[in-house]
Amino acid sequence: MTTPTLAPSAGQAPAADSRAEQFGASFFRIFNGTSVALVFWICFTLALTSVLKMLPLMSRGEWVVMVAYLTRQHLASGLLGLLMVAFGVALLPERLSGRVRWMAMFALLAAASAVSCAIRVSMSRYPMMSAHELWSWFVAIVTLWIGLGLMAYGLVGSIRRQALARRRLGQQIAEQTTLAASALEARLCMLQAQIEPHFLFNTLASIDQLIQTDAPRASRMQQSLIRYLRSAMPQMREGSRPSLGQQVKLCSAFLEIMSVRMEGRLQPVVSVPEGLKSAVFPSMMLQTLVENAIKHGLEPKAEGGRLEIGAEIVDGRLAVHVLDNGIGFMPKAESGVGLANVRERLNALYHGRAELIIGVPPAGGTCVTIEVPYEIAPA
Repeated sequence: MTTPTLAPSAGQAPAADSRAEQFGASFFRIFNGTSVALVFWICFTLALTSVLKMLPLMSRGEWVVMVAYLTRQHLASGLLGLLMVAFGVALLPERLSGRVRWMAMFALLAAASAVSCAIRVSMSRYPMMSAHELWSWFVAIVTLWIGLGLMAYGLVGSIRRQALARRRLGQQIAEQTTLAASALEARLCMLQAQIEPHFLFNTLASIDQLIQTDAPRASRMQQSLIRYLRSAMPQMREGSRPSLGQQVKLCSAFLEIMSVRMEGRLQPVVSVPEGLKSAVFPSMMLQTLVENAIKHGLEPKAEGGRLEIGAEIVDGRLAVHVLDNGIGFMPKAESGVGLANVRERLNALYHGRAELIIGVPPAGGTCVTIEVPYEIAPA
């Protein structure tokens, strides 16, 4: 009977590949062109300081040859030490205690330094040394490069810890920002779910009164209220990103209701291009601007006035404005609270990439514009 061969599980190969990639990334983060160049200049500096006092005793040519020779010898120790640091960082598990990792690195550097001493003796042009001199030289070289290697290992560890701390701090800030935006949106949903009871009650009271005096107007207001609720209800239930078209539809129904309530003193105009209605736009912000324009700009004006909703692309961003020819913007009015909430939501949702702009047109009134990044809402 043939014994079936067990194929490796689907997760084994990717796990091995992942470990190899992690090793390669960690190793080449330490052993790269920049670190090799740094080791070269350290070795060159050591060689230079070693023979600097011999400059008066040698010709310039001999002195340059000696510096080059000693630099080459130091490179044998420096590059092996760098290799050991790179291997140690890549191979030593993070779960090991700090003391164990330092001891393991010490052992690796000691072995590398001893090997480099043997290489340097074989490369030496002046091998004639007594046993005592050879031993003293061996201890000095091993001590020097163990010290330099441990310093490099400690520096690498410090840089990695700082990078990890910065990454964690960035993640925490991002999480806090996301939570703040979610809390703000949750608060908005709660307010939206209420659909401003005083607005509904006033509208229903107006319908009831008009039924007695002007049934056709009552019917128009009732139909506008139904359209408003049909636009508002799905936005309360859906978790998808709202579009400008949804907000314009909601505000159009709201303006129809307010036109009837203001007995013709309100002339609404909606001039939003059809191609922009699919753009992403935060829910209820447009209605806040419309409500402010009516309450603080047009209702106090005896003859009422015109209110326009428009949209365009400005420098790659979606700019949506509400323009009225009312009594003008009053900074100390209660509308400041609504606009402050809009600013707060824009900051939480777009992190400085959106803007609320209040302007005064030459003809009077107020123009409030919201600029957000231009994105297409998912179908």
